[in-house]
Amino acid sequence: MARKKKSDDIKELEEFEEVPIEEESNLEDIVVAEVVKAKKSKGKKVESLEDLPGVGPATAEKLREAGYDAIEAIAVASPLELKEVAGLSEGAALKIIQAAREAANIGTFVTADEYYRKRQTIGRITTGSKALDKLLGGGIETQALTEVFGQFGSGKTQLAHQLCVNVQLLPEEGGLGKGAIYIDTENTFRPERIKQIAELRGLDPEKVLKNIFVSRAFNSNHQMLLVQKAEELIKEHGIGLVVVDSLMAHFRSEYIGRGSLAERQQKLGKHLSDLHRIANLYDLAVFVTNQVQAKPDAFFGDPTRPIGGHILAHSATVRVYLRKGKAGKRIARLIDSPHLPEGEATFKITEKGIED
Repeated sequence: MARKKKSDDIKELEEFEEVPIEEESNLEDIVVAEVVKAKKSKGKKVESLEDLPGVGPATAEKLREAGYDAIEAIAVASPLELKEVAGLSEGAALKIIQAAREAANIGTFVTADEYYRKRQTIGRITTGSKALDKLLGGGIETQALTEVFGQFGSGKTQLAHQLCVNVQLLPEEGGLGKGAIYIDTENTFRPERIKQIAELRGLDPEKVLKNIFVSRAFNSNHQMLLVQKAEELIKEHGIGLVVVDSLMAHFRSEYIGRGSLAERQQKLGKHLSDLHRIANLYDLAVFVTNQVQAKPDAFFGDPTRPIGGHILAHSATVRVYLRKGKAGKRIARLIDSPHLPEGEATFKITEKGIED
């Protein structure tokens, strides 16, 4: 038995050895060469996909075709995503992601004061109302997902149209000097309204319309695909705002009953993850509108509740509830924010758009 075990050990060792070693000095040379090679590879500056370990021309082409054409895009991807789009093993995908994170300086710790200075560069888009801007800490911020929900006629779509115009203003005027993407799920986008707001605010309506890219989403899968396709426009045209109006319309109508709830929430989670990724990756603002439902067992307070469940509630960076007030005014209540206190602001909707 002992002899057989020794024979198996020798066989296993022979299979493991890939490099023939003639002398002990050769082994030392090989080890030193590998260490030097590893150090050079580690110190190499990563500027393109081909500079990442294990990414050759063929793999780089597959990644670019799938939309992963930047080091930052790979750094925030999951191993499962790269495994599917590039045909890699999970281990190889993880190695590529780790190298991309080091190159993009993602996944490292910074002190709170450094992070504070970094947040000072975040852009904000004015809503047109000073009271609403104050409630939101200066406006709709970039690198965040802002959700506005309310009953029909509360001003959700009007605010979305207003932001598509305001994002094109210069930074000193409350904008970002960039264009907008509008994903329309309920056939509510009206270029006539954009033109009216632009004209009454002294802007060139034709120029404003050319800087807004609109697409109609016909189902939830199409809606998710449009967000992925939006990255191409973002890279080419300098987009500062992505609007989804409304976020839950298709998910609500396609997934009916408790039996389909788990699948719906899983897809919704992926959709929200994609929206957060482009917001952070391209330093833009994501603004989504949401429908509501009445809670019949609520005996006290407002029975209106946003749909989407906990998945959306936890994912939205800022949540705002809109409702109608007296004399045609609208009331915005800040429901949730990581750094702003709850409060209310009153604004009105006129021909010029959102105003105090």
